[in-house]
Formats: sequence, C-alpha cells, structure tokens
Amino acid sequence: MADKLVTVAQFADYIEAEMAKQLLADYEIEAVVTGVNASILYPLSSVEGPELQVLEKHAQRAREILESQGQQEQ
Repeated sequence: MADKLVTVAQFADYIEAEMAKQLLADYEIEAVVTGVNASILYPLSSVEGPELQVLEKHAQRAREILESQGQQEQ
C-alpha cells in the first residue's frame, strides 16, 4: 500500500516553495510542489499559492523542520 501525499505548507510564491522543498531534501525528505501553474497564471486571484507535499509518514518531521527554519506552515 502506497503512502499518500499530504500538504505540510502553503506559500505565497513558487520560489519560496522550491526553497522549502530544497530544505527538506537536505534532511532527506522528498517533497513535491503543487499548484504552481495556477498561482503563476492567476497571481492576483483567490487561487491558493503553491503547496508543499510530502509522504504522510514524513509529514510531522517535515513540519518540524519547516517551523524551525521559519518557513510558512499551513
């Protein structure tokens, strides 16, 4: 059975999301950034910003890392 992806943080822009993704990679936690296209196409609309997702089994650790580095959490 595959682990599902969960959102651990949401960001105002793509660059911040990618920086957080790299931070998690430094701790050997794989992550994906979703919602990038919508936020680029509609930057001033009510579309949510990019989200950072990790496997559910890594979610708690990822949140702790992001919080300790002052990254925006969901």
